[in-house]
Amino acid sequence: MIRSRRLRTLALIGLLCAVGGEALADCADVPAPGVNWRRCLQDGQDLRGVDLSGSTLDDASFKRTDLSGALLAGADARRAKFVSATMHDVNLDQARLIRADFTNADLTGASLRQADLTNARFFRADLSNADLTGARLADTDLLRAVLAGATWIDGKTVCAESSIGQCHPAREQPAVSDVEPSG
Repeated sequence: MIRSRRLRTLALIGLLCAVGGEALADCADVPAPGVNWRRCLQDGQDLRGVDLSGSTLDDASFKRTDLSGALLAGADARRAKFVSATMHDVNLDQARLIRADFTNADLTGASLRQADLTNARFFRADLSNADLTGARLADTDLLRAVLAGATWIDGKTVCAESSIGQCHPAREQPAVSDVEPSG
């Protein structure tokens, strides 16, 4: 009996070691900084203005979710699905969005400063007036993405209103002091 108890104890310790001490995702947790929603389905939710900064969102799904005004700065959202999500003015600064899917998402006015968008997909996404300063865009799919008024990765170039799929620099507007008075 003692031997059997020892074996069970050792098996339990082995199981805990195999898990690696990583906290398991609880998809029912309330939105909060640092929440672990790895592999959670949050499709169709109203998450406007929530603070998910520093959260683990790897492989999570936010299809048709409203994340407008939400704070996801520093979040880990590798392979996350934001398909057809509404994300007006969302803050994704320094987020790790490697292989994330933003197909048909509306990211109007979003901040993606220093975000890692390697292999991310923005097919038909709306990035109008978004800030991409310092973002990593290696192998990023911008096919048919709207980039009108977006600040490009150099932090200086503003994309022309006609920018679809790639950033075409907007023509520089004359400074107010350069305009000749009429009359």
